[in-house]
Amino acid sequence: MKTFLAKKETVQRNWYVIDAKDQVLGRLAVKIANVLRGRNKPTYTPHVDTGDFVVVINADKIALTGKKGEQKQYMFYSGYVGGEKRLSVAQMQERQPDFVVKHAVKGMLPKNRLARKMLTKLKVYAGEEHPHEAQNPEALSV
Repeated sequence: MKTFLAKKETVQRNWYVIDAKDQVLGRLAVKIANVLRGRNKPTYTPHVDTGDFVVVINADKIALTGKKGEQKQYMFYSGYVGGEKRLSVAQMQERQPDFVVKHAVKGMLPKNRLARKMLTKLKVYAGEEHPHEAQNPEALSV
């Protein structure tokens, strides 16, 4: 019996839309990462991008468990002396609600070139509206 390995030319890509309203961030990120990698397909091949496009709406209404809203922090460093900034998740959701979801999904993908390419298939929007209606995305329950 031969082992099937997918080729990037033969991959069929679908579009999915996920409503993040009242969803727990970590659990949602796992589902999104698996769809981006293609782990939900029988043709999954680790070294080929077999994943689908994912559109996430209502990213500003994501839920966090425990005290993560106040205690979890994102650290940014400018490269200069004293150029370190720390923002809590609550502050980050006010400034850039899409960053919180993208950062969580990025952490659950492998750290390589292929994963950076997979991350470009993730589209995150703060509200209900998104410009990808022409692709007829299917609703994906989480």
